[in-house]
Amino acid sequence: MNRLNTALLAVAFSCCFAGDTFAQDNEGRGNLKYVDPTIGNAPQLLQPTRPTVQLPNQVIRMFPMRADYMSDQITSFPLNIVSHRLGEVFAVKPTTKAVTAPAWSERQTFDHDLEVTRPWYFSTYLVDDDITVSFTPGKKAGFYRFEFPANTAKSILFGVYNRGRSGFDFISDTEIIGIETYHGNIKVYLYGTFNAAGSVGTGSNNQLAAGNRSVAGTNSQAWITFPKEGPGTIEFRYAISYISAAQAKKNYADELGKTDFAKLKKDAESSWDKVINQIDVKGGTTAQKRSFYTALYRCYERMVDITEDGKYYSGFDNKIHDSQRPFYVDDWTWDTYLAHHPLRTILNPAQENDMLNSYVNMYAQSGWMPTFPVLFGDNPCMNGFHSTIMFLDAYRKGIRDYDVAKAYEGLYKNATAATMLPWKNGPKGPLDDFYYKYGYFPALKPGETETDTMVHSFEKRQAVAVTLGHSYDDWALGELAKELSKTADQATFGARAGYYKNLWNPAKQLFIPKDERGNWLNIDPKFDGGMGARDYYDENNGWTYLWQVQHDVPGLIGLMGGSQNFEKKLDQLFREDLGRSKYEFWAKLPDATGLVGQYSMGNEPSFHIPYLYNFTESPWKTQKHVRFLLDAWFKDNIWGIPGDEDGGGMTAFVVFSSMGFYPVTPGMPIYTIGSPVFKKVSVDLNNGKKFTLIAKNASTVNKYIQSAKLNGEVLNSAWFTHQQLMSGGKLELQMGPKPNKSWGTENKYYGARP
Repeated sequence: MNRLNTALLAVAFSCCFAGDTFAQDNEGRGNLKYVDPTIGNAPQLLQPTRPTVQLPNQVIRMFPMRADYMSDQITSFPLNIVSHRLGEVFAVKPTTKAVTAPAWSERQTFDHDLEVTRPWYFSTYLVDDDITVSFTPGKKAGFYRFEFPANTAKSILFGVYNRGRSGFDFISDTEIIGIETYHGNIKVYLYGTFNAAGSVGTGSNNQLAAGNRSVAGTNSQAWITFPKEGPGTIEFRYAISYISAAQAKKNYADELGKTDFAKLKKDAESSWDKVINQIDVKGGTTAQKRSFYTALYRCYERMVDITEDGKYYSGFDNKIHDSQRPFYVDDWTWDTYLAHHPLRTILNPAQENDMLNSYVNMYAQSGWMPTFPVLFGDNPCMNGFHSTIMFLDAYRKGIRDYDVAKAYEGLYKNATAATMLPWKNGPKGPLDDFYYKYGYFPALKPGETETDTMVHSFEKRQAVAVTLGHSYDDWALGELAKELSKTADQATFGARAGYYKNLWNPAKQLFIPKDERGNWLNIDPKFDGGMGARDYYDENNGWTYLWQVQHDVPGLIGLMGGSQNFEKKLDQLFREDLGRSKYEFWAKLPDATGLVGQYSMGNEPSFHIPYLYNFTESPWKTQKHVRFLLDAWFKDNIWGIPGDEDGGGMTAFVVFSSMGFYPVTPGMPIYTIGSPVFKKVSVDLNNGKKFTLIAKNASTVNKYIQSAKLNGEVLNSAWFTHQQLMSGGKLELQMGPKPNKSWGTENKYYGARP
């Protein structure tokens, strides 16, 4: 989800911002040496990537708090990033100055070139203070090291990020416990220890009391000062819990009881070694490998397992539950259903099972199947019930180790009783009933005042986006009903899957909003609809939403009058001008970044579009466009992501596309072939088999497929199935510098059940 390069630059900044970093730290085993968390830290317009340090899919996440990558000052270091872009708990910072109230808000200068950022380890040098800060993560625990200058006072300051009740207590000269309230009602507990004793103090709202050992209230503060003659390196080991103070201490004992910094760091590196080296590539440039493996790393930032000793706190009913399975939170399905979840069905289907099981538990606890499940419950963002697509996709891939009947119950309830309004949770309203009756979401005329109080004041109705998105969702529910032999539901939702056609304007050859009387609105689909085009579309204009019919591409081709017209319209998409300056365009549509004509690489709804040429007589155009998009917009430098990456939502596209294939329609267990960046890709599957893709002679120039074989048999279709992949298939492509315009034109699998 999004919110508000030339080759020379790419090479220069690869060296400046990555090479020095690697030189200072263990490069990591195997392909770990290519992972650089600073890629994309400086965004084109909106949200950057974060240089997140964590174990794969685990709770403790850390990166320093600073205004943005361009800033040379750090405000604090969090003990945990609770949720992707949704807050932190427990601030810590070292200082050599006298402990006064301003110290908590003081910014500390660092040097980018002296910073080391790896997935399992972080280090930075605070220049003015002459302090080196290092960190390595556990699952629910973390370990900071603060290296102070010799013969100086050494203090560690603690604070909080949230306004609710909080407190700290030094329960001994070397132990601290704490509590911080996150999101209004979630208690986060802290237990930590120091390697040396010191003098302590606490405070609240900048009213400090030296010698005081405990504090409770709001904006709690604490500090510990170590003597000059004490150790120069202060170590702070800690664990957190969402369950209790006792559990925080238990988490500490389990993870940190007998380990030191070096051992924890090595174990963290081993965790990343396992997942990153599951995919091995040969060929390609170093820059391409850096982009690829960093993208793969980002796909393990979310979801996170919050289970602690067979228990977990759920924000969906504010209760503590027993569980023998991991309970995962922190997912944004509008972003992740497209490629992130499908990638996981290949790399770790057992984990995908646990994640979907978590969704089912969330439904049981809250009464609704979530769309953006985070620690505090379902965060109503964007539009659509795309968890339905995730469940269908998993089910058809044999991922069914959860209560399927309960899952269907929740998905059905969402589709029949929940509001479809963007950024809203809860029961349906009059606009939803209109949709059920007339088959489209009605839009307001330009300038017309909103009368439905349920409509979000900023996000608006998004009438076309809602209609198209729910058509896909309903198709998925109908297909799942088919799998479960629910004939009536299959018919109902199968019919609703075609509602997208009700907004097709034959004259404009675009999806155009209608008012409640069924009249077309006279709008400019490139630019109208207010900020982010949210009156009618969402974050993108009508040219992007023209292609949001992944579930029925043949139907969309039919609306356009056939394959040739469909292909011409795709060509036009990549060549159509903005009709105004970029300045004016981006002032209203800032999410539509990574522009190529009207195509926006920087926003999730565009991911599948270049692959749509595989539905035409010109699959070679998919090969051309995918390679161009990867090369133009995904560089191995701080600007190397064209839009909001969203914790794996966008970078899963990079992983798939670099390997050479992509799931155009999650819910159909089929992949379509693009143009591999590498000469060989090997994926170690969890079933003990290996999927191999060989692209002979692949290079920057040799991007076009000349011929193909799948498991030794000639392949003239640009498609293969999930079953063929998971069975340990071998796809061989002969690559060349000019397109073979006759290859790939047999649509062997698409539209039929494989």
